[in-house]
Amino acid sequence: MMLARIPEPELMADAAQGLAYAEADFSGPNHQFLRLFAEKFPDFDGQGRVLDLGCGPADILIHFALCHPRTSCVGIDGAEAMLAPGREVLAHERLEQRLELCCRCLPFDGRAFGRFDVILSNSLLHHLHDPHVLWRTVADVTAPGCRLLVMDLFRPSSRRAARQIVQTYAGGEPDILQNDFYNSLLAAFRVDEVRSQLAHAGLSLHCRQVSDRHLAVWGRLEPAWNPSGC
Repeated sequence: MMLARIPEPELMADAAQGLAYAEADFSGPNHQFLRLFAEKFPDFDGQGRVLDLGCGPADILIHFALCHPRTSCVGIDGAEAMLAPGREVLAHERLEQRLELCCRCLPFDGRAFGRFDVILSNSLLHHLHDPHVLWRTVADVTAPGCRLLVMDLFRPSSRRAARQIVQTYAGGEPDILQNDFYNSLLAAFRVDEVRSQLAHAGLSLHCRQVSDRHLAVWGRLEPAWNPSGC
């Protein structure tokens, strides 16, 4: 019998959570995300407007901005507690002129931010009680030819398997992180569920398992609007 999804709170608004996540070592999955982007989009010319949905402390977005100095970046997260550590890094790296962090919840009015050439999202989808808000937001802010990469956990087959994953990858982390990781695994979607979400949203994107605990969605998008106004 498949393990049923158990949603978790959408926001990590606790300051202790924000600090714990900022201090934790997520270099493995973060580097995997960046490698995946380079692998899926080898033709990326290193410029354009970049949006990171659910950016948290903005580790991935900051690294992306440093690697691609001709980009202009916006990171959005619903919890100021998660953004606060990222704001300190922005000041240290002197990135405030081309990287903005905004506290917003999905859905939001995409007109306030315009259209983006790259959309990134890591570990947001499993937090959403209604996953369709992510795909609707993506459709609202897409520029022609937009490159999209979403990576997230996928739900294991059992609670026992979830506990084993936590022990393997976070056994030495503080209890708050271990508990959040376990709850996130139970709240995550399976590959077939995400494919159904994409079909429902009318998005022609790839979705595959990319590790023993992660899935990824990627592809090129065209907006559902006519930029010429005709």
